[in-house]
Amino acid sequence: MKNFIHHDIPKLERKTGPDGKRVYSTPSGKSYPSVTTVTSLLGKQAIMEWRQRVGEEEANRISSRAARRGTAMHTLCENYLRGTLVEPDPFDYDMWKSIQPIVDKIDNIHALETPLYSDHLEVAGTVDCIAEYEGKLCVIDFKTSKRVKRREDIKNYFMQCSAYAVAFEELVKIPVSRLVIIMGVDDEEPIVFNEKRDSWIGDFVELRDSYRKMFDI
Repeated sequence: MKNFIHHDIPKLERKTGPDGKRVYSTPSGKSYPSVTTVTSLLGKQAIMEWRQRVGEEEANRISSRAARRGTAMHTLCENYLRGTLVEPDPFDYDMWKSIQPIVDKIDNIHALETPLYSDHLEVAGTVDCIAEYEGKLCVIDFKTSKRVKRREDIKNYFMQCSAYAVAFEELVKIPVSRLVIIMGVDDEEPIVFNEKRDSWIGDFVELRDSYRKMFDI
């Protein structure tokens, strides 16, 4: 049984604006864009070019399949950490079994699918997990991929996690200096990426400034 540390973190109201972008309303009444909406600015051009190359129908099919797999893995990880019986779909079985021993290294959980916000960064979002991984407090993100990815392929993930680390410290006064990405990969061994928050938070701040200038929020 995993150990959970409770924090009195305020609830957030999540909305989708008329432009389709996700926005959170904070207890103070301020509205902030989601962390993932901000980091989606990275690679936006490459995604558009890929959609044009494969065609809209095929791009939508691949994106929907990836989203379903990602949601399924998130749910499996969350339920498993909460001690709920986990029964993966046959399609997800091999990937889940590959990452389960890694998820077993997580304990002393401070946040699990928990909404966070930062008045300093002016962003909000829902963090996958903040817990000890191999004895060190980390922001942990669960990801899936059809292919093996390199660090340079997932800069947005590190920036996203660094923002959650800042938001968590701002709300509960506990610093989190480590970032961990646990990535299940189709027909391959899973990958664990370890990074430092301070290596990425500067890049996130710059991207947040760009987002503010583009969308005035």
